[in-house]
Amino acid sequence: MSVVGIDLGFLNCYVAVARSGGIETIANEYSDRCTPACISLGSRTRAIGNAAKSQIVTNVRNTIHGFKKLHGRSFDDPIVQTERVRLPYELQKMPNGSAGIKVRYLEEDRPFAIEQVTGMLLAKLKETSENALKKPVADCVISIPSFFTDAERRSVMAAAQVAGLNCLRLMNETTAVALAYGIYKQDLPPLDEKPRNVVFIDMGHSAYQVSVCAFNKGKLKVLATTFDPYLGGRNFDEALVDYFCDEFKTKYKINVKENSRALLRLYQECEKLKKLMSANASDLPLNIECFMNDLDVSSKMNRAQFEQLCASLFARVEPPLKAVMEQANLQREDISSIEIVGGATRIPAVKEQITKFFLKDISTTLNADEAVARGCALQCAILSPAFKVREFSITDLVPYSITLRWKTSFEDGTGECEVFCKNHPAPFSKVITFHKKEPFDLEAFYTNLHEVPYPDPRIGSFTIQNVFPQSDGDSSKVKVKVRVNIHGIFSVASASVIEKQNVEGDHSDSPMETEATFKNENKDDVDKMQVDQEEGVHQKVHAEHTPEEEIDHTGAKTKTAPSEKQERLNQTIKKGKVKSVDLPIQSTLCRQLGQDLLNSYIENEGKMIMQDKLEKERNDAKNAVEEYVYDFRDRLGTVYEKFITPEDMSKLSSILEDTENWLYEEGEDQPKQVYVDKLQELKKYGQPIQMRYMEHEERPKALNDLGKKIQLVMKVIEAYRNKDERYDHLDPAEMEKVEKYISDAMIWLNTKMNAQNKLSLTQEPVVKVSEIVAKSKELDNFCNPIIYKPKPKVEVAEDKTKANSEHNGPMDGQSGTETKPDATKDSTQHTKSSGEMEVD
Repeated sequence: MSVVGIDLGFLNCYVAVARSGGIETIANEYSDRCTPACISLGSRTRAIGNAAKSQIVTNVRNTIHGFKKLHGRSFDDPIVQTERVRLPYELQKMPNGSAGIKVRYLEEDRPFAIEQVTGMLLAKLKETSENALKKPVADCVISIPSFFTDAERRSVMAAAQVAGLNCLRLMNETTAVALAYGIYKQDLPPLDEKPRNVVFIDMGHSAYQVSVCAFNKGKLKVLATTFDPYLGGRNFDEALVDYFCDEFKTKYKINVKENSRALLRLYQECEKLKKLMSANASDLPLNIECFMNDLDVSSKMNRAQFEQLCASLFARVEPPLKAVMEQANLQREDISSIEIVGGATRIPAVKEQITKFFLKDISTTLNADEAVARGCALQCAILSPAFKVREFSITDLVPYSITLRWKTSFEDGTGECEVFCKNHPAPFSKVITFHKKEPFDLEAFYTNLHEVPYPDPRIGSFTIQNVFPQSDGDSSKVKVKVRVNIHGIFSVASASVIEKQNVEGDHSDSPMETEATFKNENKDDVDKMQVDQEEGVHQKVHAEHTPEEEIDHTGAKTKTAPSEKQERLNQTIKKGKVKSVDLPIQSTLCRQLGQDLLNSYIENEGKMIMQDKLEKERNDAKNAVEEYVYDFRDRLGTVYEKFITPEDMSKLSSILEDTENWLYEEGEDQPKQVYVDKLQELKKYGQPIQMRYMEHEERPKALNDLGKKIQLVMKVIEAYRNKDERYDHLDPAEMEKVEKYISDAMIWLNTKMNAQNKLSLTQEPVVKVSEIVAKSKELDNFCNPIIYKPKPKVEVAEDKTKANSEHNGPMDGQSGTETKPDATKDSTQHTKSSGEMEVD
């Protein structure tokens, strides 16, 4: 089983895998551990990653990058419209209303959904990890920003399915960093002591996230998380680009923003300049040749100017830090360490703002680029049964408060309850009890829309079906389980109705509250229930994967502990008073991708992979012809020169030149089979020359080896004739056969050598190396068993060995078999192994 962690970034992606007892970030085919989040589509094939990045400027309209923020959003979303202005390629409204990308692929305009685009990128990362691990990859953990809403999370999950990946968990980036930090720490406080609080700050290319985590031995709990989804490295790039655009407008009279190719080049240069300024405070030049209208442009900037230019951006660093401390109810002195990751945290002014707020030195113990991928790989190893990992529990949180709303029969018409508050532990399940006589709808939405970087507060609506009144006309008691799962996605997991059985003399079930009572007590009851939930969190022992709580929405103020309530229900069920029946739930989720549409995306991705494969094979066949032409022409003038006649040389040179011209003219774009046939045609002329050369090179060694073997056998024959005691046991008849065989072999060798010596190098050889090697093997097989036959053993030697065994045998009447059981027992202990790999 494979264990893979993927850091799916806005600008770059990283892949980490578990192998050789540790976590390793793997390199792609360019020996680069960083793969750009970039896809370039062409007339025949796609380029993904490094190959696509090199085409950003040359294939502007069809190279897709910076698409991470489009996940799970409609085309009319304000964020999509803001991004649209920045992007050099065209966005298009898809039939389901979501944002799609329009590019030209296989000579036709085609729209791609954002799930397809991310699916292409994930498929590439999957291929990279398969090449590194040398085995198929399916299971993985993918990172996402902690501020992603349900719609965005579901969109990334769909993209993973398009790529053929089974995403075990969507992991918040800051939580992945916290896991990578905490799992290796040996000095964490025990569970019964005060936890160690660490702040993790991640500023990447497009977003800024902060989280506070509490660490105990083998345990990590995220206390609070804050973010600014619109602050990142690219904002600093944009500030530089705007500055230089204005400067070039006055200095060179050019409007850079009108030319998308020039603008992209300026962005690339500004990004380089920004990185240089992080390491150097002096004036740094910016030079771009043939920038626009054949103009060379130049300018300069230093760090002080840059900080002044981006002052408003640097001021946005502090508010999330302040907010996270308030939400976690911590003071500066409660923080033991501040860890920073992400490319933009390397900017000195950003570090300065963080240090100024915490009045503490920043720690850079984690790899700023790879920490997220490593954390994801560790989480994947924990979730995978194939790996043994140190016990480590992870409690994440719900970033936004979630409320459920339903219709009631009262005057106000609706009832609602906040089921998950902001920063509530996750994954988590809750059971809510309703008293209903008919099917009903539950609508889930984000409570405070101003906190959520998404225009639509709706999560989805859930219809609980098959609800009927009890046999006595009372309302049915419906238990609904709501859950925030391991991916941070909200759902109504299940619903069941508690049906009363007709048992005489029992009327213990309390009736539903009257309208007036519910109306008067509604607000207090919601508050009371909320307090009960909070108490439940502390009472709950986190033994299961998803903790649960129970809320009763009758409006009655019950003080029964959840465990007692469950026990009482179990007893009642046992007595036969009630029975639980599961109810069907119909879900309608906001911006959910339909299964048919998802299947068509998966099918299209398969077709595109096949198209890429066929195109690669075609190019390989073409390159093989080109390589053969250049290689053979080069050798004709050097090593092959002696092995070809001047007439054949002239003819073959002409054929090679014609083939080269054909490749760059009508042969530029031919099917694979045409190139294969062309190569075979060339080899028909070239192989005889190549063979003569190889034979000439290898023949002397083969002849020498055969000659040595003949001489060796002749020496043995000579020693046998001279009555050498080493060979006096050999059979005379067999030695006569050997002598005859060697005589024949010498005649064969001399005949062939004489015939070969008479031939010129341009003629076909009389004897091939393969024949000489075969003759040599035949000689070994015939002569060696006879001449190296061992001498028969002498009786005296046998007696000696008998005596030795008697002397060294078991003493004092012990038998040798007595010790055997212990030995086998001991060996079984040594061979017993778990078959598991330990990741420490």
